[in-house]
Amino acid sequence: MEPRLEEVFKTSGVPTYTFVEPPEYTKMLVALRTKGRSLIIEGPSGIGKTTCVQKAIDEVGLRSKVLILSTRKKEDKDIIVSLPDMTDVGIVIIDDFHILDDNTKESIANYIKLLADEEDENSKVIAVGINKAGDSLVKFAPDLNNRVDTIRFESNPDDKIIELIVKGESALNIKYPSPNQIAEMSGGSFHITQMICSEACIRQRVLEKEKEEKNIEVSLIEVKEGIMNELQRVFFHVARDFSIGSKIRPEGRAPYFHLLYWLSKSEDWSLNINDIVLLYPKFKGSINQVVDKGFLASLIENNVEIKKNIHFDVESKILSIEDPKFLFYLRNLLWTKFGKKLGFLNLDISSNYDFALSFAGEQRVIAEKLFDKLTEGELEVFYDKNEQHSILATNVEEYLAPIYNSEAEFVIVLLSKEYPTKIWTKFESEQFKERFGEESVIPIWFSNVELSMFDETKKVGGITYSIDEPIETQINSIADLLIKKIREKRERK
Repeated sequence: MEPRLEEVFKTSGVPTYTFVEPPEYTKMLVALRTKGRSLIIEGPSGIGKTTCVQKAIDEVGLRSKVLILSTRKKEDKDIIVSLPDMTDVGIVIIDDFHILDDNTKESIANYIKLLADEEDENSKVIAVGINKAGDSLVKFAPDLNNRVDTIRFESNPDDKIIELIVKGESALNIKYPSPNQIAEMSGGSFHITQMICSEACIRQRVLEKEKEEKNIEVSLIEVKEGIMNELQRVFFHVARDFSIGSKIRPEGRAPYFHLLYWLSKSEDWSLNINDIVLLYPKFKGSINQVVDKGFLASLIENNVEIKKNIHFDVESKILSIEDPKFLFYLRNLLWTKFGKKLGFLNLDISSNYDFALSFAGEQRVIAEKLFDKLTEGELEVFYDKNEQHSILATNVEEYLAPIYNSEAEFVIVLLSKEYPTKIWTKFESEQFKERFGEESVIPIWFSNVELSMFDETKKVGGITYSIDEPIETQINSIADLLIKKIREKRERK
């Protein structure tokens, strides 16, 4: 039977066709073969830790001796608690070790130390957890470091992600046009890569191996939107409940909201609270209050859905993401809109750009002068000529789309007679057309254009540019108005 999509790009379980050895794989093989020493496997969720352990165990021929226990199953947890009283347990994998209570962690730490001291060749514990999971073990047994191998997984490099994609392409006889962009979208997660590749195939009805090679031609923007629509139903309330905390305080500093926002931007999918308050000192008081008084820990502990997705280690003050799909959702969330929907009034989240310029090539001189004037006011402005180095070798549509539909606080549109005739201005306007209702688009009407051409834009306030008057004078006037607009918006926050 030909390979099926769900067998190739697996969104759960151990991959059959698309397993890729992460950089840490060889080190793990050696550690597994070393008798009498246990292992700590730590790193972000969704990058393949547990899968890697199981594949390595198969390679060294130890599968028959392995017992896999999940801390999330009550029956397994009962066995974990009893482990120190057992002998000749073989190889025991404790998955999601980090969510165990401190008493159990201390007991397991002492057990691992005992196995090492006795050089037990028949027993080995493999503790698998998120970032810094090993720290909680060493805390209870400081000299454990010399008795256990710790293997730290990082986000997978792009070449490993692309290797996974290529294996999937071979198994299904398909071709993705931009594996590099899939790798970038995945954030280093094998799990997310499988999800993106699967969604792309579903959209093109590739359900099993194709008889002839088939190009997957769907837009990655559409794939991401499709995934986000699915994840919205699952994760919106989790993000909302965490961001609000015990009670919505619209006028406050929104410490929970900002913690979640910063967590979405973190490279290793975790935050050290001690580091965060140094990076963002104006939030130090509100964050320390919810952490030091136990409100953060209590919020997570008492909400089942939050607890499934977010972990907080009170001792190390490490806040981490549990589910890679939740991280994908957070990383692609429109945070300013999300915060406003929740009712916050004083959010201090800076967009990538204050303004984005949209114009036909014939108006480049005007656009450039406006760009120069606005950046003199220390504002961030997207102007394509200024970012050509970033656009090189990328998919231009996928690079520009988020800028115009979300990443700029305001879009400035130079509505000249040439504007509706250009391919790129049509594309750009498609991205920001829905933002007219959000008061985020500022039209600049050229005096030699019939009003009927841009009637829709007359529904919002804009600026008229006269082609008969000097450029410099008008640019100064327009720039002053735009600067006042952004100032007004910030004062309202």
